[in-house]
Amino acid sequence: MTETKRTDKEILVKGLKTMGGSLACMFAGPTLIYISQTKLRTPIDTIMLIIAIIICALAVFFAFKGINTILDSMFKKKSS
Repeated sequence: MTETKRTDKEILVKGLKTMGGSLACMFAGPTLIYISQTKLRTPIDTIMLIIAIIICALAVFFAFKGINTILDSMFKKKSS
């Protein structure tokens, strides 16, 4: 029996949603960093900077996870 490889569409959609979340974080993080750096006079600006750095780290994490999920949907063998 020859098994043909096909893309698992459910896993592909899950990966694309993760990449969408990563894209949102890629815009939100640097924007918040810029806003917090323009003022940086109150303690809330420092807290906003820390949150922005965490959002940037989440963007990298979600991008890595999304790409792995998309590749799994295309190249992983189904166990049926």
